[in-house]
Amino acid sequence: MAEEFGESTNAVRVELNRLTAAGLLDLKSEGRTKVYQANKNHVLFEEIHSIVKKYIGIDKLIEDIVSKLGNVELAFIIGDYAKGIDSGIIDLIIIGQVNVCYLGELVGKVEVLIKRKVKILVLNEEEFSAWKNELGKEQVLCIWSNQQVLLEGTI
Repeated sequence: MAEEFGESTNAVRVELNRLTAAGLLDLKSEGRTKVYQANKNHVLFEEIHSIVKKYIGIDKLIEDIVSKLGNVELAFIIGDYAKGIDSGIIDLIIIGQVNVCYLGELVGKVEVLIKRKVKILVLNEEEFSAWKNELGKEQVLCIWSNQQVLLEGTI
């Protein structure tokens, strides 16, 4: 993080400690490594989450896809972004009947706009039901539901 932000490791450590003390981050130790994660129970989590989505461009991706594609039942992110890690690759899964050719065009445009690679998997409901069991306890971030019920956590 220090290198990414152009700051000293000490400055990053101080800020992480401040965010943890304020309750915005949860901290757990894995051996000699400290792992920080957003505190989803914090009163400001939803607002900060919304700002982050806008900053990284996921909001643009969601609106473009959903407004111009066919029948999208559910869309969620897995992988690093679902874990809160900006690896530069967004793994997006869409459940429903969509125009795959048009989706490819949209994704190409969005990748340029948000400066990140977007990997898409489109499944119908039956494929999703079968795949969901194999997914296990993968961390997911639900970004669209046609029932407006947004679930976060694991599948």
